[in-house]
Amino acid sequence: MTDGPLIVQSDKTLLLEIDHPDSAEARRSIAPFAELERSPEHVHTYRITPLGLWNARAAGLDAESVVDTLLKYSRYAVPHGLLVDVAELMDRYGRLSLNKDPVHGLILHCEDLPVLEEILKSKRIQPLVGQRIDDQNIVVHPSERGQLKQQLLKLGWPAEDYAGYVDGDAHPIELVQNGWELRSYQDIAAESFVHGGSGVVVLPCGAGKTIVGASSMARLSTTTLILVTNTVSARQWRSELLKRTTLTDEEIGEYSGAKKEIRPVTIATYQVLTTKRKGVYAHLELFDAKNWGLIIYDEVHLLPAPVFRFTADIQSRRRLGLTATLVREDGREDDVFSLIGPKRFDAPWKDMADQGWIAPADCVEVRVTLPEHERLTYATAEREDKYRLASTTHSKNRVVEALVAKHSDDRVLVIGQYLDQLAELGQHLGAPVVDGSTPLKEREKLFEAFRSGDLKVLVVSKVANFSLDLPEAGVAIQVSGSFGSRQEEAQRLGRILRPKADGRTARFYAVVARDTIDADFAAHRQRFLAEQGYAYRIIDADDVLSGKDPQAK
Repeated sequence: MTDGPLIVQSDKTLLLEIDHPDSAEARRSIAPFAELERSPEHVHTYRITPLGLWNARAAGLDAESVVDTLLKYSRYAVPHGLLVDVAELMDRYGRLSLNKDPVHGLILHCEDLPVLEEILKSKRIQPLVGQRIDDQNIVVHPSERGQLKQQLLKLGWPAEDYAGYVDGDAHPIELVQNGWELRSYQDIAAESFVHGGSGVVVLPCGAGKTIVGASSMARLSTTTLILVTNTVSARQWRSELLKRTTLTDEEIGEYSGAKKEIRPVTIATYQVLTTKRKGVYAHLELFDAKNWGLIIYDEVHLLPAPVFRFTADIQSRRRLGLTATLVREDGREDDVFSLIGPKRFDAPWKDMADQGWIAPADCVEVRVTLPEHERLTYATAEREDKYRLASTTHSKNRVVEALVAKHSDDRVLVIGQYLDQLAELGQHLGAPVVDGSTPLKEREKLFEAFRSGDLKVLVVSKVANFSLDLPEAGVAIQVSGSFGSRQEEAQRLGRILRPKADGRTARFYAVVARDTIDADFAAHRQRFLAEQGYAYRIIDADDVLSGKDPQAK
């Protein structure tokens, strides 16, 4: 027993004392297999989950290394039952494997007959497998490869996929490092992915996920399909690839609502893929249009559920998922694991900020009180109307105006969910509003004016939640959000985390109506950022209006 920074508990939670001299080392050691749940000031809570252990196993860690880590840093005796559970759970990974057989094609292999019998009894598994070859092997139809992995994970028997990948058509791609170079973590992330063949890279917003994608493409030099969230994101990927690689304009196609180009590198939107006509997904032929060697899923945490089903059919391709948060509000993280692949690289936000790769951030929750008449309206409203009423209270307008005035020297993004609220704020602030109906040309013109500094304040709807590249934005003011979405909160903070030329701290304000459902949802939204070590200061709207913020840094 040592005086370590870790307390290991039998319910699989780990308590890490932050002020302990070995805490940073311990945190790095447990990060591959334990998930951060809470991170208040002094003691952080991690949890060991089956998915976390299997991610670690996929990354090359074995049970012995995990047990050694727990014993090394634990202050007290580690519960024996937990050590046994860790060993048994990790031992489950890879007991089943998918392999290529020269005679039978794709097969499921298992050296443990009782396990094979157990999974074959499942009604979910039976339709996905074919003839039994012997006691250890059973034929699998190639089109069921993804679906089978998905179902095996749900049964608690994750399969290792050794069946390999088709190389796809070769297409030369090289990085062009003019005036910039690949950061060390980007190089490691791309290398980890290429070595593993498929999986997810988790990097904070502003840390250059696109460059990890470009670097992976250069290493594989193959035809690539890139799936993105919207057309603006598609254009940003295009301009980044033209800037960072040897690819030319003619080699990159856009497949969206407006254009249908299929080229060696094709960028498509999730939206177009999930479009149905007469009950049929009309654009699925895109997956078969070329012999793709690599499929990149940008913002994989937002991957629509129907696209999961399509991906089940393209398991023979290398797949790279990119995200800032592996949190999914629909709880389908295990689908990302089974269909895209395990986590190959993860970088904590605060570590990246400490190293200067992303800007430090000051997060503030400003609480406004509803006026009497609005409180009465809120109290008597139906439950489904309460959130809108609380989120769009007029009391927030004065606070936003005061915050914008306070940061008049900086570039400010005002972000919200409700269009009528944003239109009103735009009028009050004399600032343009960008929402889903703003034409693409107009959007790009306004974003460019903001980047250059000609425009200081921009009001944006949820189009700002992802893939918006505004490096010099230093302040974000959130007035309303999508209920309790943790990933949205992270994405919005991410808009202002690009490192600033003068090294200044980014400011993130969430304006919230107290004693309402708005405050409850805000608390839920903040969870992911709290996990990453960002503590929200709470101040009263009156302090903002009077110009007082005693703790302002």
